[in-house]
Amino acid sequence: MFRNTKKSKARKPKSTKRQRFDDEPVRRGRLTEEERERLAALRDEPEPQPLPDGADRWSTWDTGERGPQPHPTWLVTELAAVDHELGVLKTGKEADVHLLRRSLPGAESCLLASKRYRDSDHRMFQRDAGYLEGRRLRKSREMRAIQQRTSFGRGMIAQQWAVAEFRVLSALWLAGAPVPYPVQRVGTEILLEFLGTPDGTAAPRLAALRPDADELDELWSQLVEALVVLAQHGFTHGDLSAYNVLVHDGRLVLIDLPQAVDLVANPLGRDYLRRDAHNIAAWFRSRGADEARTDPDALVEILAAAGNLPR
Repeated sequence: MFRNTKKSKARKPKSTKRQRFDDEPVRRGRLTEEERERLAALRDEPEPQPLPDGADRWSTWDTGERGPQPHPTWLVTELAAVDHELGVLKTGKEADVHLLRRSLPGAESCLLASKRYRDSDHRMFQRDAGYLEGRRLRKSREMRAIQQRTSFGRGMIAQQWAVAEFRVLSALWLAGAPVPYPVQRVGTEILLEFLGTPDGTAAPRLAALRPDADELDELWSQLVEALVVLAQHGFTHGDLSAYNVLVHDGRLVLIDLPQAVDLVANPLGRDYLRRDAHNIAAWFRSRGADEARTDPDALVEILAAAGNLPR
């Protein structure tokens, strides 16, 4: 018999080290300082008080992002305030808008529009890739999830739209653009100034109106002024139509700005600007507006100049 003279190689023990994402913190089996503080805060948190008067929730004013200061005088900011759900104002593919009344029991109240982006189980935004050009997340794990359209990634897309709309609205409000005041953002919910009557009747969309020649002329002037402000601050609406414009007490107001396009960072910025101009000019012309005054190509040149875009 022959003996096997080959030396058996010692097997290396399998590494138990888990591969981690490049942006995960290194864990040592102990709570981080932040986690200890959060647990301590939870232990010290008082028992929740019952909601008064059949309210649906306590005010969320102490959470999330708040709108620009100074806050409007009509806004209820007391933490003892409660929110009542009054119904749905609008449903859409990507978000639903609800009517809320925020009130301090026995005192003042205000109406708010609550825009709630759909979660990852619902339909995603149409053509989101084009709008997201020029936006980057710092965490590579989130970027990968978005690019691969995982369930987590789709949820991140919804939150990214909410964050983008809230920040654009805040910047435009401070610039004096005709947009609703952005009250606050909590996750994928944005609370906005309600535009309408005290009884909860929403202001009509431009598409629902049949203005005469003088009203058309005035609304066109307001529209051009509004779009110039956007261009001066580096934006175009991105999805402008007569359905994304309200008319409240004779004043034109731009709404639905999650897809506002950065004219500089987005390589398709000028294309979106041109599409906005042609879409809205077509509506005015279909209602009998002066065609020379509402020339979409002339509007594009006005806005490109306001945004310092190269030819």
